[in-house]
Amino acid sequence: MPRRFHAADELLPPASFLKRFLAIVYDGLISIAVLLVTTGAYTMITGWANGWVTDWDAPLQKAETGQLSGDPGLTFVLFLVMYLFFAYFWTRIGQTLGMQVWRVRIENLNGTSVSWSQALRRYVTAAVVLFLALLAGYYLGAATLFLSVPAMIALSFPVNGLSLTDRFSDSVVVSLAKTPKAG
Repeated sequence: MPRRFHAADELLPPASFLKRFLAIVYDGLISIAVLLVTTGAYTMITGWANGWVTDWDAPLQKAETGQLSGDPGLTFVLFLVMYLFFAYFWTRIGQTLGMQVWRVRIENLNGTSVSWSQALRRYVTAAVVLFLALLAGYYLGAATLFLSVPAMIALSFPVNGLSLTDRFSDSVVVSLAKTPKAG
């Protein structure tokens, strides 16, 4: 059951690029902490499963000798945890922690919370653009700044009030009014 944030006929103004960007930076810092904790937990669990419990230096030794390569399982777990982190906040209250600070919210045009599938489309759209920017950076080096920076700006820059992620997820990021302090 979607949560109703306001009356269906009430229209809130779209969030500005600056508010979106600042919320992304704030949430990016929180995401780094979530990713570090998840990686630590994953490493401990896989270390226990692989018998490294008695020798915790084994992964470090393998990494130094080049025997330890990328772990697609870790990549999948990190991608899933980040989706669950963002989708949980988007579907429940429409705001991540960074969005709460900058008073912006993701919602449907009728003022209700987004669904899990809308959150998935929003997350995957952003992930694909980021992946393509990183891929270009890997193959093109410093020249990729001319491609990736505009791509990242286009991802969150609102054109007629809707960014690329808004359009693919059929949702909108709105700016919330400052609530008066009680007392």
